[in-house]
Amino acid sequence: MIAPEDMAVCRELIRTGSYSFHAASRVLPARVRDPALALYAFCRVADDAVDEVAASDKGAAVARLKDRLDRIYAGQPRDAASDRAFASVVEEFEMPRALPEALIEGLEWDASGRRYKDLSELQAYSARVASAVGAMMCVLMRVRDPDVIARACDLGLAMQLTNIARDVGEDARAGRLFLPLDWLAEEGIDPEEFLADPQPLPGICRCTERLIKRADMLYWRAATGVRCLPLDCRPGILAAGRVYAAIGDQVVRRGHDSVTSRAYTSGRRKLVLMVGSVFSSMGFSLLPRSARLHAKPEPEIAFLVDAASRKPEGQDRAELLIGAMMALKARDRGLA
Repeated sequence: MIAPEDMAVCRELIRTGSYSFHAASRVLPARVRDPALALYAFCRVADDAVDEVAASDKGAAVARLKDRLDRIYAGQPRDAASDRAFASVVEEFEMPRALPEALIEGLEWDASGRRYKDLSELQAYSARVASAVGAMMCVLMRVRDPDVIARACDLGLAMQLTNIARDVGEDARAGRLFLPLDWLAEEGIDPEEFLADPQPLPGICRCTERLIKRADMLYWRAATGVRCLPLDCRPGILAAGRVYAAIGDQVVRRGHDSVTSRAYTSGRRKLVLMVGSVFSSMGFSLLPRSARLHAKPEPEIAFLVDAASRKPEGQDRAELLIGAMMALKARDRGLA
């Protein structure tokens, strides 16, 4: 169990560091909400550990993160609330290590200032920093169905592409560029010239529009997986997707100009979306499963689906034991 004082720190980290998830988490059941807050707190601290140091220190910051993860999986977390809380989550839910390792790999790509030549490379990055979290959320909900996990990873991709579309100007002013390089080449935009003087060029707006359209398709497909989650988890996950999708809607309303200013959703709008998600999720049980649920995972997220859908070793042993007991009972009935 997560210590109450560690849980309090995690809640505060998310309250001040991730407004959208903090809002959506309010409609998650407590059995999922608390471990989810612990998970997001560790992710938030990990991101800050790399993002808030000088460029020359980022490699060392990533190395320290890897050491922290080693200690967490060894059951000896660093003396920090987020690490202790996440260690409890890892133990209780048998979290596949490949999932948080993917997240740290994505942060390592950030630290190196990597750029992405095409949409596939950008999705590979988004898979690590966002879809990995979606897969971990499935583990917290005790969901191991690969189709449902694939849709959760779609949601992670959509959210990250929305973030990138929203932050084009902010990232550029910080010297970062996430727009696919082949898209920029098609628009005749030189990346270095754009970074030197970020302006809402028509070509940049068209690239942003393409990101939003891609995210919208992924939100649409991800919704089929929400219907297969535990009943009391559906409103929170649906709300999280809708809150992020609403950010994309704001970018669209601004003519896809996210260089001049940064789009956001108001607290009032988030509340409306959360309430609407509660009512929408009630009707999910009445709807037939969509064929989109079984869509093949994007190639960039397949490794996450494989890791998250693999049953814990102890669970396999339990199933074998139950099977053996049932066979013995059947044999006894045959001898009677």
